[in-house]
Amino acid sequence: MSNHAHDHDHDHHHHGSEFIDSRELIIREDILAKAKELAHLITTTEEVQLYQRAEKQIQSNERVQSLIALLKKRQKELVAFETTFKNEEMAAKIQKEMDQLQDELDSIPIVQQFQQSQVDVNYLLQSIITIIRDTVAEKVDLEAAKPAAAPADGYGE
Repeated sequence: MSNHAHDHDHDHHHHGSEFIDSRELIIREDILAKAKELAHLITTTEEVQLYQRAEKQIQSNERVQSLIALLKKRQKELVAFETTFKNEEMAAKIQKEMDQLQDELDSIPIVQQFQQSQVDVNYLLQSIITIIRDTVAEKVDLEAAKPAAAPADGYGE
C-alpha cells in the first residue's frame, strides 16, 4: 500500500531536519520480508481467490465487455457534449443512457459477484491494517506509560 494516503497526518512543526519525510523512509529488510510473506499469504485466502475467479469471468464475458465498451464510448461523448459543444440537452440524454447501461451492468450476477468480492478483499486488507496499527499502538502506549521510560525526544534509536 502506498504511503501517500497518510500524507495529511504529518504536522510539520517538528524542530529541525532530524525528522525524515515518510516518503523517504527505508523499511528494514526483515519487516519488508515479513510484509511480503503476509501479502503472499493473503493472496491464498478464499476472498482473494473468489476475486480472481470473478475477474476472469468478467474479462471473458462478452455481454459484460460490450456494456463496458459502450459505457466508455458514451463517457467520451458526454464529455464532448458538455465541454466542446456545450449542449446540455444532449449531455443529459447521454447521461440517462449511461445510467441505464450501468444499471444493466450492475444487474448481471457475475458483476455483482465481482463487486462483492472487491468489497470483501478491501475489508480483509483494512482489517489486517487495523490489527497491525492497534497492536503497535498498544505496545507503544504500554512503553510510554512506564515511569522509567526515556524521554521521547526523537534522538537516537
